[in-house]
Amino acid sequence: MPDNILKRILQPGGRGKLWWMFAFILFLAALGGLVVGGSYYNKEVDKLAAKTKDVILLPHAQVFDFRLGLDLLGGSRLVYKADVSAVADKDRTSAIEGVRDVIERRVNVFGVSEPVVTTNRSGGDYQVIVELAGIKDINQAIKMLGETPLLEFKEQNTQKRALTADEQRSLDDYNKQAEKRATDVLGKVISGGDFSALAKQFSEDSASKDNGGDLGWIDASKQPDIVSIASKLKPGDTTKDLTQTSSGYEIVKLTDARIKSDPFNDNQQEKEVKAAHLLICYNGIDGCTSGLSEQEALDKITKLKAQATAANFTDLVKNNSTEPGARNTGGELGWFGRGKMVKEFEDVAFPMAKGTISNIVKTQFGYHLIYKEDERFVYEYEVSHIFIKTKSAEDIIGKQSDWVNTELTGKNLTRASVEFSSRDNSPEVSLEFDSDGAKMFEDITARNVGKQVAIYLDNYPISSPTVNEKITGGKAVITGKFTIQEANLLAQRLNAGALPVPISLINQQTVGATLGHDSLVASLKAGLYAFLLVAIFMILFYRFPGLLAVFSLLIYSLLVLAIFKLWPVTLTLAGLAGFIMSIGMAVDANVLIFARLREELHRGRPLGLALEEAFHRAWPSIRDSNSFTIITCLILIFFTTSVVKGFAVTLIIGVITSMFSAIVITRTFLRLIPASWLENKNWLIGVKKTEEQK
Repeated sequence: MPDNILKRILQPGGRGKLWWMFAFILFLAALGGLVVGGSYYNKEVDKLAAKTKDVILLPHAQVFDFRLGLDLLGGSRLVYKADVSAVADKDRTSAIEGVRDVIERRVNVFGVSEPVVTTNRSGGDYQVIVELAGIKDINQAIKMLGETPLLEFKEQNTQKRALTADEQRSLDDYNKQAEKRATDVLGKVISGGDFSALAKQFSEDSASKDNGGDLGWIDASKQPDIVSIASKLKPGDTTKDLTQTSSGYEIVKLTDARIKSDPFNDNQQEKEVKAAHLLICYNGIDGCTSGLSEQEALDKITKLKAQATAANFTDLVKNNSTEPGARNTGGELGWFGRGKMVKEFEDVAFPMAKGTISNIVKTQFGYHLIYKEDERFVYEYEVSHIFIKTKSAEDIIGKQSDWVNTELTGKNLTRASVEFSSRDNSPEVSLEFDSDGAKMFEDITARNVGKQVAIYLDNYPISSPTVNEKITGGKAVITGKFTIQEANLLAQRLNAGALPVPISLINQQTVGATLGHDSLVASLKAGLYAFLLVAIFMILFYRFPGLLAVFSLLIYSLLVLAIFKLWPVTLTLAGLAGFIMSIGMAVDANVLIFARLREELHRGRPLGLALEEAFHRAWPSIRDSNSFTIITCLILIFFTTSVVKGFAVTLIIGVITSMFSAIVITRTFLRLIPASWLENKNWLIGVKKTEEQK
């Protein structure tokens, strides 16, 4: 803070200005309190509305959550080193970002809650850091994540083998015999035969046969075909008609049925929700290329909320959502239960009434509008079954894919980039191949005119364009109804598969959820004890000014925690240590000021003059000591690893906020106290009366 600016802040002014400054401080404190404790405020608002029967309706505060690091949530942290030696300097950043995108998609396959995949450059080394909260099979995750992305070009399989006449007769005979066996067994069941004994004798399900066909309690997520049959029965009934599934004949006995208990809410029944959503992301969110600031995104979705109805919701999603693929899906999420979406999303979606559109919901992905289409209870069934297997052509020939690999792979792709069509200025993805790839691509397009050619990344189809004509020259364009975000994402994925960027695991850390929770509780206790000890010291040693400093410290804590939520700062154990350390440093400036105040009072100066002199003379020491701390933190932020960065970020926020707390908040509190009231009460400041005062 420049000295001339500080002088203007410290210049004595009228009491009117002081009261304005005091009001500003109270406003900051209230704002910080709403950010930190928004959920508690909302609960009290709801209670007040309920007590007054909606006569008093106060606005709700937006709820912000702390962003906890892996060491507090529990899980695993994998650090990969990327070998970019074979990549041109100008393409290295794009290659690493592409690898990050592929790894993030792989992580999502494992169902990891809120995975964090980031890139880092240290010197000449490029790293990809993967944080997996709650991952269970870490060895499989390492194996899958460690593979280099694979890009493949495929064409339609026009040479699927058909069954020979003999094979077809054999298949038909087998299935006729299976149908006869199933019919005979069903007849025995209907005539009162013992279901368990018949299952042991005739069922071809080796897993349940020895248990008399008993499958226990199942739901649609485990056995959809059997649940579909059981849902039409009453407890105690068996199927009366022969029912064929894709793998054979099922004879089912229903013992009992019930609504599942919700594993996330005690004494409640489990539900599933069918919903669609509209997403607007903003700068700072991984993978978001909307170009919108957070405020711009909020303004946009606020306008969309005013327009949204059940009838036009799908069109609004297709025309506005920043979610990749939303133009085709309309934001449809299908049926989902608890634990499938992020908490903020579920907390709004499940209590909503059917056919309604939510208020704006903020998650780690951006701002959402949720349209709840339907809801249903989740049932589970206690069943036994007798299974008679049938065969398909695939059992004889083997599985045949709809697509077959071509000779063209990602190693032949020079680069992919986003361009805009000269016809309608729509975004499209341009491909450039090397000389070998150009010849291969020409041959592929020549034999597939009017047909589709599929592009696969990591065995996952990312595009299936139709070939309009033979393409020469080694360049191609993928067109479609892309948004700019979708085109950028496709180009990034293509470059990830095209560029030779092998990655190797160089570090692995595993943190248990219990350890993370215990560490968080211990850290919060340490912070509370630190605050109490500092408060006791300040009050005992500095008396009344110390008490005012404690109030200032409370406001300081609210402001720092609010900044942590709004930034958001990822809180790790090291970051919490930085925050706790900053609590002690927050009173450092107050100690310097109050010590100087005592010196000035010992010299016999009036309290008002002594106070102003104390602040002026203590400022150089406060400025210099905090400046060196800030410089040290900046060095740690720019030149160290993420763990140390977390400590440095929280510490630098604490130091800057503490300077504001001491120089502005504490000083305003002191200047509001009339000097005449304290003039003859030196014991409140901890100063003995001088001879002149006596």
